[in-house]
Amino acid sequence: MEQVNLVAHVREEIGKQGMKRLRNENLIPAVVYREGEKNVLLQINKKDFSQIIHTSFGGNVIVSLKIEAAAGKTKAKDVKTVIIKEIQEDSLKNEVLHVDFKEISLTETIKVNVPIAVTGESIGVKRDGGSLEHLLWELEVECLPTNIPEKIEINISNLEMNQSVMVKDLKIASGVKILNDPEQILLTVSPPMAEEKVEEKLEEGPAEPEVIKQKKPEAVEEASDKDKKQEKKQEEKK
Repeated sequence: MEQVNLVAHVREEIGKQGMKRLRNENLIPAVVYREGEKNVLLQINKKDFSQIIHTSFGGNVIVSLKIEAAAGKTKAKDVKTVIIKEIQEDSLKNEVLHVDFKEISLTETIKVNVPIAVTGESIGVKRDGGSLEHLLWELEVECLPTNIPEKIEINISNLEMNQSVMVKDLKIASGVKILNDPEQILLTVSPPMAEEKVEEKLEEGPAEPEVIKQKKPEAVEEASDKDKKQEKKQEEKK
């Protein structure tokens, strides 16, 4: 993996108001750290950072970070090899709020998450109408920084109905170790839903409401005649 260059300046602005002023100047607050060493507060250009984060390696890009003194001060320049450890974003404004860099050594292994890329079209989907379920979108790997894969490709062309791809099924480049559970399912092809049964129920329509039994017309007429006779007898008594 090639390294990309990024210039950063030592940051003296702190606190919410200081961070706000930096962002208004199209600068991003940042920090670079290494275990056992003091953190270095930085500020980086928003446009420059956007360019490196949109390379094919995304957040796993190796950065040669050239740290310069704060404006108006003289200090020996320092260059650190780093990776992006965390990016804080404002999702509503689509704006990067803060970046954490971690200093690394190119001769020591590191752990990173690598995205999964699916290629081909499953025969279980294309021929049999199944549904492809993507259960995991990235894998945690351990390797030297120079061996970080851009992505892990999985060809699903031969994946049939009710078949799955597990971590243990993957073929990975030499020098890269996958840390996920080997039995973990990444992709699976599920049978189609029982659409026919649903359609049949829709065609049948809603069940007819139960009809409450009513008296037969004859019975109604008989009851009416009895009422008339009783009324006549009462009139004769009077």
